[in-house]
Amino acid sequence: MTQTPEATKIHKGLAGVVVDTTRISQVNADTNSLLYRGYPVQQLAAKCSFEQVAYLLWNGELPTADELADFESRERADRALADNVKAAVDLLPVSAHPMDICRTAASVMGANHPLSEDSSKEANLKKSLDLFAAMPAVVAYDQRRRRGLEAVPARDDLSYSANFLYMTFGEEAAPEVVDAFNVSMILYAEHSFNASTFTARVITSTLADLHSAVTGAIGALKGPLHGGANEAVMHTFEEIIRAADGDDVARSVKTWLDDALADKKKIMGFGHRVYKNGDSRVPTMKAAMDKMVAHYNRPDLGELYKGLESAMTQAKNIKPNLDYPAGPTYHLMGFDTQMFTPLFVASRITGWTAHIMEQLEANSLIRPLSLYDGVDERQVP
Repeated sequence: MTQTPEATKIHKGLAGVVVDTTRISQVNADTNSLLYRGYPVQQLAAKCSFEQVAYLLWNGELPTADELADFESRERADRALADNVKAAVDLLPVSAHPMDICRTAASVMGANHPLSEDSSKEANLKKSLDLFAAMPAVVAYDQRRRRGLEAVPARDDLSYSANFLYMTFGEEAAPEVVDAFNVSMILYAEHSFNASTFTARVITSTLADLHSAVTGAIGALKGPLHGGANEAVMHTFEEIIRAADGDDVARSVKTWLDDALADKKKIMGFGHRVYKNGDSRVPTMKAAMDKMVAHYNRPDLGELYKGLESAMTQAKNIKPNLDYPAGPTYHLMGFDTQMFTPLFVASRITGWTAHIMEQLEANSLIRPLSLYDGVDERQVP
């Protein structure tokens, strides 16, 4: 019997719908903490390298010293940008969004991979590690080519974060910059069934290969309501600075926000579907941003950050999410604004691939129903 609208509850955006179990991460409502495999992410950011966190997400436990040394050795051996991946990037115009480049590069990497059609746990771990190792070279090269610069070869004597920055800027970053970047990578690595992760799991549920699922996830992350928010934060800051035109920035913040709210404009970098009492990752990322404000001697950016946060609290009582401090932090480091979401990609590859492997452990095709509300059955004249 056809269901009527009265008999069916619609969950727009799947809000409140629990579709599966996961052992990878959760938000502990009691402590408002994001946990990776049970560990509070702020503790991981304070005490671990991104390599350790990647290992944790894929294997369920933090690595021993020997396991970490082996993991780092294998990751560093796979950092080079393959010739045909570089050629594919070069074929794309610099007017294309950098997320288009990441999406294309992931697809080419999949076509390249000798284990492309092997979806065993061992093969997927290898493919995950290869993506993790090589995506920084794609992101770094894309920023450089947009500036008319040559690619900088990867180094195997630097950590993941230090090498990423070296390939992007052509010189070793200061230790405090490396530390702040490492923190951002850890905080962005995983967040349960968010839009891009769910996209990856849906694709995986069809038994498509890992690279197909990651490519789809990158497409989902491109949207400004998901990954693109960190870019939007910097665009907001730039609008406010232009509007100030040398005048008091604090006054310009209030004017800009009043106008934006009057126009019912969504203020990017604030609010979250999961956190109701503030994003638990923000204090850790804000502390990293503050260090970058001091390192680069940019108190003006710190004041703008505080001004808009305060104005939003007073106007809407909505708190920042991770994208709000991450955007200015990446800006201070020297990344072009369009590269912010590709940095998110490089980090979230770890979470996506962890979920891809988990989905395959007890797979069931994800195929929800819909309620038809179009015209009744009719005949072709």
